[in-house]
Amino acid sequence: MFAVSYSPNLNAQAVEAKSDNWTPSNSQVTYEKGAIHVTNISNKSAILWLNNINFKNGTIELDIKGKEVDGESFLGVAFHGLNNESYEAIYFRPFIFRNPERKSHSIQYINLPDYDWNVLRENHPGKYENAVQPVPDPNDWFHARIDIQSPLVKVYINDSKEPSLVVEQISRRQEGKIGLWLDSKDGWFKNVVISPSTKSR
Repeated sequence: MFAVSYSPNLNAQAVEAKSDNWTPSNSQVTYEKGAIHVTNISNKSAILWLNNINFKNGTIELDIKGKEVDGESFLGVAFHGLNNESYEAIYFRPFIFRNPERKSHSIQYINLPDYDWNVLRENHPGKYENAVQPVPDPNDWFHARIDIQSPLVKVYINDSKEPSLVVEQISRRQEGKIGLWLDSKDGWFKNVVISPSTKSR
């Protein structure tokens, strides 16, 4: 099992930033002072899979840092993963957090391989993406809480009590792997906490 540190939620598992806990795909990874720096080394999405966990329902929390450089920061969390090609993800585009014309694309849900962002935007405009509230500094750390109670997914930013995104999952898969996801050159992650749900469906 992965290394766990203390969390006030007895059901929560705080994952340490160390190589024993993660398996990289299409990426190089460095661990320093509790943070994880992921660098994409391919022309595909990079994923850093969390070892030894099968996630169903619950909450995934973490701190994320991208950058405000146009088209160079796409990063988030993959979940209910089957492999490197089949998974769902919630990801962010920090470079448009403060862009008045494009901020409605700041946060995105996808279900690969069939429902990438462009397919969803064309067929369901505004349904699977949204602006983030409150608006974080795109060059600094921000906190994301992803609450998954299949089929409903809610995403909260920093201390907001209102979700920035609420979607129903497209995938019928209700369990699988969790990973740190990147579709740009690099990104930073820290303070990953997994809280499986104790609720029965």
